[in-house]
Amino acid sequence: MSQSQDFFYESVQDPKTIKDFLQSLMEGIEKGNIALSSNGEEIVLNPSDMLKFSVKAKVKGEASKLSLKISWKEAKKVNIEVEDNLEIKSK
Repeated sequence: MSQSQDFFYESVQDPKTIKDFLQSLMEGIEKGNIALSSNGEEIVLNPSDMLKFSVKAKVKGEASKLSLKISWKEAKKVNIEVEDNLEIKSK
């Protein structure tokens, strides 16, 4: 039976700090190793060759929300349909 670990972090940060976090995530995905730690808690993730990626964006009044989700199954070949019609850019 596999072990279950949870990690949660939430804070308010400036855009440059968020950019740095995202850059570190990109490097971790490329290397196949992502280590997250905060207040003595740590979790290490090993992304596989195929990752499921989803984006959700919402604007409601003055509040905006952008959610990114990356998931994968470890030690298994997974058939995931690749949809190549997402574009992310700044305006």
